[in-house]
Amino acid sequence: MSETDSRARDDALRAEIAARLKSGLETEAWPRAETSEMVNEVVARLRREAGDDLTAKLVIAGVTDHTVEADEIEQPCETCMYYLVHRGFCELPELMIPVAPAWSCRLWRI
Repeated sequence: MSETDSRARDDALRAEIAARLKSGLETEAWPRAETSEMVNEVVARLRREAGDDLTAKLVIAGVTDHTVEADEIEQPCETCMYYLVHRGFCELPELMIPVAPAWSCRLWRI
């Protein structure tokens, strides 16, 4: 697949995710995965319950279409260690989805 095709696919999927979130998809944004144990629990659920199911991934990871603030720290995708800036993509192996910079999820990490 060419880089142009890959970008177009990411853009289309990002738009689909945005539409799902805007339409009121309720995700598990809270509690935030603040400890290693909590991260491991969420990741295990993603592996066990979500697989390739996009909606399940969004719900379990707690993806939001806006920045979440926790403990007075803003947690947008663009500042997460899993965010690929030039691609606008979350490379957490259990997610691997295109995202927007201001979105957030409960697996956010510096």
